[in-house]
Amino acid sequence: MIDLTMHEDRLVRAAARAKERGVVIPTFAQMKDPAKISGPTRDRLGRIGLWDVDPLNLFRITWKNEPVETGGGFGEVNYIELPSSLTGVEARILALVGRWFPTGAHKVGAAFGCLVPSLVTGQFDPTTQKAVWPSTGNYCRGGAYDSALLGARSVAILPEGMSKERFDWLANIAGEVIKTPGSESNVKEIFDKTWELRESGEDLMIFNQFEEFGNYLWHYEVTGNAMLEVLERELGPGDEFRGVTLTTGSAGTIGCGDFLKQQFPRSKIAAGEASQCPTLLENGFGAHRIEGIGDKHVPWIHNVKNTDMVIDLDDNVIVHLARLFNEPAGQSYLASQGVPEATVESLDLFGFSGIANLSMAIKFAKYYELGSQDVVITVLTDSMDLYQSRLEEMRQEHGEYTDLHAAGDFARYLHGLTTENLLELRYTDRRRIHNLKYFTWVEQQGRTYEEIMAQWYDEHYWTDTQGQVEQIDQLIDEFNARVAKA
Repeated sequence: MIDLTMHEDRLVRAAARAKERGVVIPTFAQMKDPAKISGPTRDRLGRIGLWDVDPLNLFRITWKNEPVETGGGFGEVNYIELPSSLTGVEARILALVGRWFPTGAHKVGAAFGCLVPSLVTGQFDPTTQKAVWPSTGNYCRGGAYDSALLGARSVAILPEGMSKERFDWLANIAGEVIKTPGSESNVKEIFDKTWELRESGEDLMIFNQFEEFGNYLWHYEVTGNAMLEVLERELGPGDEFRGVTLTTGSAGTIGCGDFLKQQFPRSKIAAGEASQCPTLLENGFGAHRIEGIGDKHVPWIHNVKNTDMVIDLDDNVIVHLARLFNEPAGQSYLASQGVPEATVESLDLFGFSGIANLSMAIKFAKYYELGSQDVVITVLTDSMDLYQSRLEEMRQEHGEYTDLHAAGDFARYLHGLTTENLLELRYTDRRRIHNLKYFTWVEQQGRTYEEIMAQWYDEHYWTDTQGQVEQIDQLIDEFNARVAKA
């Protein structure tokens, strides 16, 4: 469970800092339903930009922002449906859109879920401590953003091989940026850096997304409920929700699958990774180009026992589809194949991991032979706004993208996706994957044998954490009341 032990001395200073910065913390209830946000707050939001470093934007940590850059209000959950002319399968594929969060990625919510319980209990003191955000990309951006709103010093840690856009943005927001060796699959190097910082003697708190249950809980509660709203809106007579497909990354987002399976017990949870680094599928290793998903370990917060399938993705699929979706020749070709204009115009909503999640959904639909009344849901974690430099690199390396390239990529990497490198998990497969946690978390990161056993055998381990939302909301309300009186 998330530690909610109170520290009164630090809480006083944290509340004073929040008062100084004009910070009011939204509750989980408000992030799920922005109609619960006060009218004056909604009015003030109408005058600021989505990415502005303004404490009011904490109230925009929701899936329901109006999809505009400045001055937006709130509406329904942002999502799109992908037509069969694009996907090549009959199943209906729905995708939540992460572009309309502050920072342009939904990871700002995961960072909020990790930071706020520590803030409202006084465990984290923004006046004296640095907030350290180890990440493979978007999470440290979200953490640096949340820290900046509090006037807290932050340290963003991410692999040196991540996209230029991430580093350019962090240079203006984070107090310090540390580049670790390698690319998205080099998570161990990130962990090593956090231990180095711990041992430095500095006063800091490390918010490790791979083990912080605030990450899991935010997605279980906020993303899970957003998906439920979409499904309730879209499911017609005879339709059936079949499952959620998500690359694992930190395994925070896949926590929404636990929520959905409680609502739809027959549904499945599919976890994805790069076939160039087949950790879940083959206990394997390697490097790949699907930015932000992280691997070569099993995250501590991944409820593996509740996962039904592993889908591995060739990273060549993702980088080629990025060009097909965004180059003029690619978009023209898609239109010539009957893909609706509105869909073609929305393809910039797919970042690399979003393309991976779509590819998973297609493979999932093909494996289970899903039809037109079967529904699969996934997430577009960020957009191509964060990968324009990658497109330019591909142009420099491979030259102009032509109609011939588009036709080949469409046939091979989109409609030609197969069910290879996919495993429907037996009980023993799940246990094998869960056991991999031991080598990272018990041997290297200080977790205990008793806790790794509890994750597998104690039925209350996960549900007790899921039940903490109401208590955290109460602590947020108490913190806001304290700030108002400070």
